[in-house]
Amino acid sequence: MSDSAAGPVVPPRDAGGAGVEPAEERLARRLDERAAAGHLVAARTSGLMHRLGELDRTVYVAVARLSTPALDVPLSRLSHFANHSKPWFLVAGALAAAGGPTGRRAALTGVAAIGAASLLVNQPMKLAGNRTRPDRVGHEVPEARWVRMPTSTSFPSGHSASALAFAVAVGDVVPALRWPLRLAGGTVAFSRVYTGVHYPGDVLVGAATGAVLGRLVSRWARGVATR
Repeated sequence: MSDSAAGPVVPPRDAGGAGVEPAEERLARRLDERAAAGHLVAARTSGLMHRLGELDRTVYVAVARLSTPALDVPLSRLSHFANHSKPWFLVAGALAAAGGPTGRRAALTGVAAIGAASLLVNQPMKLAGNRTRPDRVGHEVPEARWVRMPTSTSFPSGHSASALAFAVAVGDVVPALRWPLRLAGGTVAFSRVYTGVHYPGDVLVGAATGAVLGRLVSRWARGVATR
């Protein structure tokens, strides 16, 4: 349900350490081996992966250097509050209590989407990604932004996956909530980069995965309701 949920454990990286190799560059190194054996497609793909890894770090550093102190406390509090999908469960509770049959269906669909995202992202995807958390000290993320560094691996972002899974699933049932929930989910996703606990690539992949799962769960729920 969030990055702090049970998952592959790595030491926090808030003290010292050089740059962490992005998942894109680990894949690029494997492709380099194939390229050395004469595989042209592997060579071209390797170059793209190297550039994506460099872009991931560049954007992370750019966000760290934003001079926006007025956002530090609000976004760090939001990022912390989003642990274990608390905002989405609160919305689901409100929908179930006051939204009538449609609200209850939206709440159940949203919670099911969170469950699907958590199961996929916080276990097999994080195990496969096996990416160490960013080094906030080395990249000079202001301490005023910091939240507790999760112990799970970094790729992809569980917070982002759960947020977008809920937003898409509930938005499919209650269209009036589609954009407010997506905006809220996107803000939570950005807060994970802003507070320094994720690279942008972690967040983008997590959000995309959550959005796809949210749509799949909403379609499944709609099929069950029609039957």
